[in-house]
Amino acid sequence: MTSWTIAGTLQVERAIDRPDLLGGPVAKAIESVPERELIGVAPINPDLADTAAFCAEYGSPLDASANCVVVSGKRSGDERFAACLVLATTRADVNGIVRRRLDVRKASFAPTDRAVELTGMAYGGITPIGLPDDWPLLIDAEVAGLPELVIGSGIRGSKLLVPGPLLAALPNAEVIEGLGH
Repeated sequence: MTSWTIAGTLQVERAIDRPDLLGGPVAKAIESVPERELIGVAPINPDLADTAAFCAEYGSPLDASANCVVVSGKRSGDERFAACLVLATTRADVNGIVRRRLDVRKASFAPTDRAVELTGMAYGGITPIGLPDDWPLLIDAEVAGLPELVIGSGIRGSKLLVPGPLLAALPNAEVIEGLGH
């Protein structure tokens, strides 16, 4: 079992042993991750799923937390989506890097209900593991380089602990310098 220095007071177990702590698409996707035994999961109070409250309650460092946001834009009537993973201490460059990557005139955060519907994950728990197969996963280079991160699990009642390089190796992942600023 991986020893997590960022876990604070969390009780971490292997995610593959606790599918009950994962959103459905996440549990399914983890099965095909080559180094899935490196992914940890810990139950949390779902009322404390938002990053700042989570870090304060469980003693996990804010600079080791990453947020996954769903971005959308349209081109010739075609709606395009991407997921962006950036450190919780930064914001995704939605109207610069992401807009250009999606090749749309304007990009914005997808409406909550649409993001939840398309991912099959809970708002506040959307994570890069288990996203729709045709979406690009844009990962800030800082995130990809960290040995340990806390991210969502597809539900609000738990968090995943993962190495950044594992996320960078996910299907459709693109590591982008300066995505978070």
